[in-house]
Amino acid sequence: MILKLITQIARILVGALFVFSGFVKLVDPIGSQYKFQEYFSVIKINFGYIIPDFLEKYFGSVVLEFDFLIPYALPFAILLIVAEILLGVMVLIGYKPKFTVFSLFILTLVFLFLTWYSAYYNKVTDCGCFGDAIKLSTWETFYKNIILIGLIIVLLLKVAFIKPIFKGKIPMIITFLSLALFLFTVKHVLTHLPLIDFRAYAIGKNIPEGMVFPADGSIAPVHDFMLEDAQADLAPELLRQEKVMLVIVYNLDKADVNGFRAIKEIGIKAKKKGYTVYGVSASFSDDLVLAKEKYNLPFDFLFCDETTLKTMIRANPGVIILNKGTVVEKKNWVDVEEIEL
Repeated sequence: MILKLITQIARILVGALFVFSGFVKLVDPIGSQYKFQEYFSVIKINFGYIIPDFLEKYFGSVVLEFDFLIPYALPFAILLIVAEILLGVMVLIGYKPKFTVFSLFILTLVFLFLTWYSAYYNKVTDCGCFGDAIKLSTWETFYKNIILIGLIIVLLLKVAFIKPIFKGKIPMIITFLSLALFLFTVKHVLTHLPLIDFRAYAIGKNIPEGMVFPADGSIAPVHDFMLEDAQADLAPELLRQEKVMLVIVYNLDKADVNGFRAIKEIGIKAKKKGYTVYGVSASFSDDLVLAKEKYNLPFDFLFCDETTLKTMIRANPGVIILNKGTVVEKKNWVDVEEIEL
């Protein structure tokens, strides 16, 4: 009886954690894409330590690098996110318990390795396991995964105690409906913007207030925010104005050029309404000048750090409206017609 109770408690804790962790990433899969790009760029496994000495002269120090996976970071992130939240649902409703629990075990082993590598080598300071909703240190995340894998081992040993909470085909129907909902959510978010914005540039957030360092001396939520032209940082001036439109093109080479027509039109409209309009990018100034001429864009470009721009908005290009430093609107280029100026 006690073992059954322990198993059910472990089942609820594991399922709830996977659903929550998957959900906060599901609403912003591009954030997970950036995180996996970071992981793939830094992880290097040296197999030289396990190669026998007599073979070393043939193989040398074999190092496996993962940077070749960087172009596939988004599909990899989507696959992992959907698997994470779906397995959480499946363990809660008791659908295919053996497959589900074993899959949770394998997935957690992957997370365990990534967080251990990040913590031990201090390569990725934020694991991103809870997206931007909850920030944990790398060691906190690693110890959390140790506890999690312990709970999953309990489920593996007592998987016979995991029974479906509904009879017949209802668990299967719930699983497939959940999968369809999750995939629809991913498509919607990638086309538009995250359903829930946990970042310091969310609508309603004030950027100057976000620049204030917390009392404990930790990093301010908003940092590296500069809007530079050839001579000065215009950010302080623009953050005092009531009508400011920033067109974010974090990387010109990766921008969706189909959006520049819509961006041009909204820029012209905003200027007529009395807005100060600037493009903001981390690309080279010469390339931006050429792009302005090619697409006849009605604004000049300012420079800002690429990581900051990616944090500001999950669109390339995208539009942010500011009123005295407060974010009052954010839109992907596909939705700029909805902006009320």
